[in-house]
Amino acid sequence: MTAVDTSIEVPAAGGGWRTVELAPPREWAAHPEPYRSRVAFAAAHVVGDPWGENVPGAPAVVDWESTLAFRRHLFSYGLGVAEAMDTAQRNMGLDWPAVQELVRRSAEQAQTHGARIAAGAGTDHRTDLTTVDDVLAAYTEQVEYVEGTGAQVILMASRQLAAVAAGPDDYVRVYEALLRQVREPVILHWLGEAFDPQLAGYWGSAEVASATDTFVQLVEAHAAKVDGVKVSLLSAEHEIGLRARLPEGVRLYTGDDFNYPELIRGDGTHHSDALLGAFAAIAPAASAALAALDDGDLERYDSEFAPTLELSRKVFEAPTFYYKTGIAFLSWLCGHQPGFTMVGGLQSARSVVHLSEVFALANEARLLPDPEAAAAKLRSLLTVAGAVR
Repeated sequence: MTAVDTSIEVPAAGGGWRTVELAPPREWAAHPEPYRSRVAFAAAHVVGDPWGENVPGAPAVVDWESTLAFRRHLFSYGLGVAEAMDTAQRNMGLDWPAVQELVRRSAEQAQTHGARIAAGAGTDHRTDLTTVDDVLAAYTEQVEYVEGTGAQVILMASRQLAAVAAGPDDYVRVYEALLRQVREPVILHWLGEAFDPQLAGYWGSAEVASATDTFVQLVEAHAAKVDGVKVSLLSAEHEIGLRARLPEGVRLYTGDDFNYPELIRGDGTHHSDALLGAFAAIAPAASAALAALDDGDLERYDSEFAPTLELSRKVFEAPTFYYKTGIAFLSWLCGHQPGFTMVGGLQSARSVVHLSEVFALANEARLLPDPEAAAAKLRSLLTVAGAVR
């Protein structure tokens, strides 16, 4: 093996270069069965078709073969798929026709593989919503579509509801109507403004404590129709307090990509389950950690997750809503898709310095199945960007 095969020079923050020594690949054990101790979903991305007009503002053209193969990769590690969520570029390039096809195809595949799937229902297919009743009608249309595919419904936060709601009562009215009509228990999704600035003040208040009170009261009143809540506020303290207030039997699915090891591990009284975009990037390591938790081996659980946390925090660093670029980049490095192409041209949303650091951290966590091939891909990207010595 030559020197060029064992290391790569990457651009460093602030200028200059640094050398990344390639770590040996790790053989990760498959685990197609679900876990006994926790429910775990990975929020999956979509792969853009490199032949498609995947430019800003254009309809999404999806590479269906690679997109569905990536879901089978997640299934092989015992993870359910959270489909058509913000990771799949909802409100950032994935239009409603593509969402419908994605949910239908993914649900069919999950059923074939005996895997769990939940899919996002929102209001993003309509741009003409001016009243709360309009928002409810739009939600209802998407809920009915998701239910018709056999996927579990995730009630996504709605930009349109945030825009027209006058206060907490409007949120409660919409969600109560939806919870009365759904056939099976759903997952409620509270997405914070770090992920989408247009969702600021969700649940009718800019004060998180007041918004949380409204949220908990809704869940308490309709607990039989709520499988769990997925909270993405990136505050471990808030999540720990919230999960202790939930009615018995209602799960808290952590969406905290900065603190997931401690939240899933739990505090001895309560724990979080998982619905994480990070799990799409670290599926083998997440599987190893959850398998250790099933075995009651907390030391191994901690050691499996520890190398992934800095990687996840890098991928999700501010502006957090561009984390999808890192997920797709890692998928390409790991050989799950033919190129680094995203719908809406979103591959441009992170710098080559940022992506080089993502590479280095994934290499350190031994998540690159073929480090030399991944390094060659990164070199090609750096050359195209002009980051050459």
